[in-house]
Amino acid sequence: MESFLKPDLTGRRVLLAVSGGVAAYKAAELCRLLVRCGGAVQVMMTDAARAFVGEATFAALSGRQVATGLFDPQQESQIGHIRLADEAELLVCAPTTADLLARLAHGLAGDLVGTVYLAYAGPVLLAPAMNVRMWEHPATQANVETLVRRGHRFVGPSRGEMACGHTGPGRMAEPEEILQAVGACLAGDDLRGRRILVSAGGTREPLDPVRYLGNRSSGRMGFALAAEASARGAEVVLVAGPSSLPTPYGVQRVEVESAAEMARAVFHHAAGADAVIMAAAVADFRPVERAERKVKKKDVGSSWTLSLEPTTDILGELGAREGRRPLLVGFAAETGPELEAYASAKLAAKGCDLLVANDVLQPGSGFESETNQAVILGREGLREVMALLEKRQLAARILDRVVRGLAR
Repeated sequence: MESFLKPDLTGRRVLLAVSGGVAAYKAAELCRLLVRCGGAVQVMMTDAARAFVGEATFAALSGRQVATGLFDPQQESQIGHIRLADEAELLVCAPTTADLLARLAHGLAGDLVGTVYLAYAGPVLLAPAMNVRMWEHPATQANVETLVRRGHRFVGPSRGEMACGHTGPGRMAEPEEILQAVGACLAGDDLRGRRILVSAGGTREPLDPVRYLGNRSSGRMGFALAAEASARGAEVVLVAGPSSLPTPYGVQRVEVESAAEMARAVFHHAAGADAVIMAAAVADFRPVERAERKVKKKDVGSSWTLSLEPTTDILGELGAREGRRPLLVGFAAETGPELEAYASAKLAAKGCDLLVANDVLQPGSGFESETNQAVILGREGLREVMALLEKRQLAARILDRVVRGLAR
């Protein structure tokens, strides 16, 4: 199982420009990820890039001939650089060296990449990679400002140790992060201007400093929702229980542990939100008492009896609020044939606008899986049964319903 959430790039045409730098090897992994997510990837390389990574590598990963020069008789017999520009939906430059950054900013067309850039009219994503001093130089920063004013997006650079031994900003963003940025660039913007709050993951209710009561939720569904909402232009706050998943691109992450911490964070950030999506698996009960020190076997004997009390019903309290409130989406993880009956009852009891229910015992639909199969229920009799989908794809379907609800 991969540790990141894959955007759905099926059939999307990505033009990947690779320039010369040590980080060029990361571009090969980026190409692989783009193809794995369904993208149709065309690679073009500068002469300097070919000194670091062979074009055969990118040809094998993309399944296409790599474009390398303006004077290739076969490619240019059909005005290849114009065709590359016309066919692409997104131009990604990774790595974007200081030299390429300067040439793009000043419109220099001395090679294939510069010429295609000038002929291309769509969105551009740049992943800078250079020495920290080169990145911080006023000339580079002026070029960055020029390209930002032009509407181009940047992902990175990251901080860290570089091949030259220096440490600081300048490392190219990891391929997984660039992949998420690609998804954001290619998504629609039907949630632009909207504020979305998403909760994700399980909570941990401490028994003592070592043990806790918890559940098997990985947070993948909530993280997928946050990633998809951000990609579609929303301002997203993700209140997340303990999870090893990376923060989705463009999302503000608020980390919590217990149900009480999640309640405080959700109630705080729900103010002013257009929609609240409660995908977290919040504990229903917590221990009445928490031991200050680790409980030893010798102290409890052959059995340990726990007294539990209910936690705050976050979803119920949000649904019961008077006056203007955000569109409310709840989740129900069930384990039996009465899935829809339980889900319908929860929809009504909690005051939700939408409720997403799934049977976690079904293959591919349980905790920690990359896929999910669910039914979406709504207040006005909505019933939409989803086939088994990757969680990012299901997130898109759920957000389609959120968009419709917000438009009313």
